[in-house]
Amino acid sequence: MTVEQNVLQQHSQKHQQTLLNQLREVTGTTDVQLLQQALQVSNGDLAEAVAFLTEKNAKVPQQDEATYYQTTQVGNDRYISVGSQADTNVIDLTGDDKDDLQRAIALSLEESSRAFRETGITDEEQAISRVLEASIAENKASLKRTHTEVWSDSPNPHDRKRMENCPVGLKNVGNTCWFSAVIQSLFNLLEFQRLVLHYSPPARVQDLPRNQKEHRNLPFMQELRNLFSLMVGSKRKYVDPSRAVEILKDAFKSSESQQQDVSEFTHKLLDWLEDAFQMKAEEDREGEKPKNPMVELFYGRFQAVGVLEGKKFENTEMFGQYPLQVNGFKDLHECLEAAMIEGEIESLHSSAENSAKSGQEHWFTELPPVLTFELSRFEFNQALGRPEKIHNKLEFPSMLYMDRYMDRNREITRIKREEIRRLKEQLTLLQQRLERYLSYGSGPKRFPLADVLQYAMEFASSKPVCTSPLEDIDTSAPPGGTTGQLLPALSTAEQGPSCTLPEGLSPAPTQAPSTQQRVPIHKPFTQSRLPPDLPMHPAPRHITEEELRVLEGCLHRWRSEVENDTHDLQGSISRIHRTIELMYSDKSMMQVPFRLHAVLVHEGQANAGHYWAYIYDPHQQRWMKYNDISVTKSSWEELVRDSFGGYRNASAYCLMYINDKKPFLIEEEFDKETGQMLSGLDKLPSDLKAYVKEDNGLFDKEIDEWDTLQARKAQQEKLALAAATAAAETTTSHQPMSTEPSPPDSWGPQQDPEYMEQPSPTDDSKHLQEDTERAISKAAAEQQEERSPEGLLTAAIKVEYTRLLRFAQEDTAPENDYRLQHVIVYFIHNQAPKKILERTLLMQFADRNLSFDERCKSIMQVARGKLDLVKPEEVNMEEYEMWHQDYRNFRETTIFLMIGLELFQKKCFVEALMYLIYSYQYNRELLVKGLYRGHNDELIGHYRRECLLKLNENAAGMFESGEESEVCNGLSIMNELVVPCIPLLLVHDTEKDLLAVEDMRNRWCSYLGQEMEPNLQEKLTDFLPKLLDCSTEIKSFHDPPKLPTYSTLELVERYGRVMASLSRVPADGR
Repeated sequence: MTVEQNVLQQHSQKHQQTLLNQLREVTGTTDVQLLQQALQVSNGDLAEAVAFLTEKNAKVPQQDEATYYQTTQVGNDRYISVGSQADTNVIDLTGDDKDDLQRAIALSLEESSRAFRETGITDEEQAISRVLEASIAENKASLKRTHTEVWSDSPNPHDRKRMENCPVGLKNVGNTCWFSAVIQSLFNLLEFQRLVLHYSPPARVQDLPRNQKEHRNLPFMQELRNLFSLMVGSKRKYVDPSRAVEILKDAFKSSESQQQDVSEFTHKLLDWLEDAFQMKAEEDREGEKPKNPMVELFYGRFQAVGVLEGKKFENTEMFGQYPLQVNGFKDLHECLEAAMIEGEIESLHSSAENSAKSGQEHWFTELPPVLTFELSRFEFNQALGRPEKIHNKLEFPSMLYMDRYMDRNREITRIKREEIRRLKEQLTLLQQRLERYLSYGSGPKRFPLADVLQYAMEFASSKPVCTSPLEDIDTSAPPGGTTGQLLPALSTAEQGPSCTLPEGLSPAPTQAPSTQQRVPIHKPFTQSRLPPDLPMHPAPRHITEEELRVLEGCLHRWRSEVENDTHDLQGSISRIHRTIELMYSDKSMMQVPFRLHAVLVHEGQANAGHYWAYIYDPHQQRWMKYNDISVTKSSWEELVRDSFGGYRNASAYCLMYINDKKPFLIEEEFDKETGQMLSGLDKLPSDLKAYVKEDNGLFDKEIDEWDTLQARKAQQEKLALAAATAAAETTTSHQPMSTEPSPPDSWGPQQDPEYMEQPSPTDDSKHLQEDTERAISKAAAEQQEERSPEGLLTAAIKVEYTRLLRFAQEDTAPENDYRLQHVIVYFIHNQAPKKILERTLLMQFADRNLSFDERCKSIMQVARGKLDLVKPEEVNMEEYEMWHQDYRNFRETTIFLMIGLELFQKKCFVEALMYLIYSYQYNRELLVKGLYRGHNDELIGHYRRECLLKLNENAAGMFESGEESEVCNGLSIMNELVVPCIPLLLVHDTEKDLLAVEDMRNRWCSYLGQEMEPNLQEKLTDFLPKLLDCSTEIKSFHDPPKLPTYSTLELVERYGRVMASLSRVPADGR
């Protein structure tokens, strides 16, 4: 076929698709084959086609083989439904006024056709455009109306600054995650990137008569070029695609079918690109046959070979995205095999012309460099009246060999398929035989035969062990049976020997039997007790040694035979599986390799969800995850978990493979003169380079303005702090005694850490002073003779250190955390250097508050003198301050945790959340430095997780109430508290956190498809994409709560109380 013929065929296909869309809209018929049949019968006349579909007595036809296999028609749209069989749903529009109805339809179609001829845009596209304009406007309004921190840009431009050589993300401008996934996948095809960046509109475009549709393509191409140029050279971490999205608005569908959105969008995108490049190709190659680079890149051909009622036919067709059914298949090759063979194919290989069987095979004659598979993971549930997502697992390889599907390998593939069919038949028989061994028995419960024989052998070998009845029966209980229930409890004396009536006599019929008369009838320990010789365990009663020997020999032999048979069957099955797997592994069938380039993933349900993409970076040789503004390193393992399906609600819906023998698709561009690889702005043409430089200039200006503002704020804070310090010093000079330590002037800023001497109602300084005085008194009492102040200081420090070391070595419960009582205990736990410990203890004994008596005053003076003698090189003051800052952070984390747990126990979940969130974050930062730097992260993580689940449950309950105020409050809790915290649960990828996120999402997704008020449905649709966003990037967050001041005694007491209350509940409430 020539290129000119190809262009004519494409135009004919588009016109045919337009007629199909009009028929579908007017009649409501969704069966593509039936619509094509109507057009064929009417020879393209729309009015007659409608009449054919709306006949009063028309019924839903059976699968018409002539229609289904008529592949010779030009209008057979292989882009959308290769091998698909759509359900029919014909709506009967006829009635008594049939003629009037037909005339109205004809007028409507005539008007639609006239509009299409004038504008090139169908009614369906115009309707979509109107709907999406309203949708985009509503999205903008809702973003303004419901301001949430999750979607807002960080005010600090440094947070939005691109890391060197890091890929650029795309901002989600209102449920456009699908746009980001598709565009990033195409952008990372470097050949496609070059084609777009270097595209220039036709020079004579203004002189050419173009319709509205063609004029639309050129602005779109310019915006796509601008977007790509920013993705290449921007200094921003992510860029805004709003202008390109707005031009694409008439390619969108409503949010009712997001799977269709993405598929339709990709089709539209390729159509528009094809049209734009076709205009350029026609101008550049006047007099020659134009080549369209989009067609050459994304479109291939296959040959349909079939038999229809005994008559063979062959036809070549073009395809773009190749659709594949997922349901019922376990891997990509099974999907492809099913898509390549339709109907009964036995007659394809025979010469019988009179066979009534029909079928067809597809063989690729030309594969595109970029091979895209569209995985159909959505189906319409007729019973529920709504679409549902298929979550089945579907595996796909990173390297796909397409040789078995090529037309040139038709004969060898048929031979191999026949061999595989034969092997699978054998496999089925072997599996059935194996099943008889593994599920043996005739009842509802079945067991492996080898185990049955083993159990029989164990029974035969058991020895009976009899027990006394008194050991098994509770004699204090009344005898069983109905008789026992009528008898009173009798003493041993009353239960004398049984007595019976003389033979031949019976009690008078009118005399009711008394209780005493019933007693002799009952026979204790004979009617209700177990037999005296019943064995404790099941065992044969009577078996001779010879019988046992023979039986054991038989059972052992039979079990060995069964095990050998089972092993042989399993081996045969494994060998057949291996043979099938290696059927296409010879080199002749591995000549057409396609490497996986991108995987587009959807998480959620049919009505709502989130999209992202995994894209392979061949230069870094690793997978990258593109999730809106977030671009992170990933792995094949993460891709498999999120893309194969069957795990959570995430699965791949589109696979993009590239020909591994065509490296130009992903090769970088090199400078022709220097031979250096082009990067950044050097890759751009001059007009786009200027565009990016202008945008980068605006961003640099934003950064400079921010830095200037922050410097001004810092200066103001510094001045305010200096004024406050001066005022505090003035106040302190008038006080007789200070709670602050008073080191010598030479100490400068190295003052005693504030946590050791915090002013508080209980006077933390006094507590520390008492410990110090106690150590001095004990040291003085232990000495035999009077010591100098220096010797007494050394002894006192040793006493205090010994006391604190004993605390550090004790194995205590969480409620008795000695680290909170003294900094030295914390330092010992974390193996702080000796110099740090010595200086900290000297600081404790140098406290001026010790000067209440001469002995303590002299020790304080000696300690201050020793501190004066410490040389700067002896103690690293930066390290000293770092250790004390870590301890301050530990106390702060403890306070966050303590308050959070107290609020959680009071069911104040909204207030508790931020305390638990920050305690977890700060605690993880501490634990990075050492195991004993912080608290138990599993405990904090548990209550953080539980708090989020409680908030989610409460918010869902508010939403279910349906009251406007409650609904708004519930969504406000989700938007402002729960949704911003979800990335914190996802970032560390722990199983319990992932399950909690899944629980929260499932709760809200369960509302999909339920009947509710339109305003609730609108709010739910707007909210769900935010909840389902899988980004692990924390876009913005609340500031930490301000903490009150606690003395050491108060902190230890309150923390111990709350931790003790936790020890009485399970560690994990889930």
